[in-house]
Amino acid sequence: MVKKEDIRKDRLPKHIAVIMDGNGRWAKKRGSQRIFGHKNGVKAVKETVEGAAELGIDYLTLYAFSRENWNRPKQEIDALMNLLVSTVDKELSTLQENKIKLFVIGDLQGLPEKVREKIEYAINETHNNDGLNLVLALNYSARWEILNAMKHFGEDIIEQEENNVDIDLDSFQKYLTTGNIPDPDLLIRTSGEQRLSNFLLWQLAYSELYFTKTLWPDFRKDDLYKAIINYQNRERRFGKTSEQIIKK
Repeated sequence: MVKKEDIRKDRLPKHIAVIMDGNGRWAKKRGSQRIFGHKNGVKAVKETVEGAAELGIDYLTLYAFSRENWNRPKQEIDALMNLLVSTVDKELSTLQENKIKLFVIGDLQGLPEKVREKIEYAINETHNNDGLNLVLALNYSARWEILNAMKHFGEDIIEQEENNVDIDLDSFQKYLTTGNIPDPDLLIRTSGEQRLSNFLLWQLAYSELYFTKTLWPDFRKDDLYKAIINYQNRERRFGKTSEQIIKK
């Protein structure tokens, strides 16, 4: 069994991203509707946020609702939106107590008004907090994000009447919804699935990927520790050779 003490504080990932998968299957195993799994997934969110904050992780991004999720049954979507509102309501005081700052990436304008208002209120309330940066990906898809960034980038070039503007990585990256957020060092996906599901496709270019069969409602701090220890045992080369990394 892994322990918090087994984690090397000098090699912590600065940014962890999580695809929270398996709520529906968890509920199905118990003969219940999918929303039962989503409700129990809130406990996993709390444990993961708590664990990341205690370790001193700078950024934690949770894939909460994709643009493709609108294709699910209306009953499930409505229940998810209500769950989101009630969870933000309940946990806002905890965010404040622990100095956690809330961000959202995705198309907020495409969310129901009551959800958008609740999220925007929580973002404003936690704006001055200086602890863990908690990023929720809501109504998000990476393809939408990249296309949206290109549109705004092009509009700014036309507006400024700059005909010979170089499009480089740094200038383009500022137009992404994560423009002020470092790329994830580690991506965790639960439930045994091994795909990115249109999540942070640009930002995950050199992230370490960790897949676990644990269904999201069962994910606890120990599971987070396992993922981090696994990450710390890897060699990150970013296109260089092992010899170059060692020399450094």
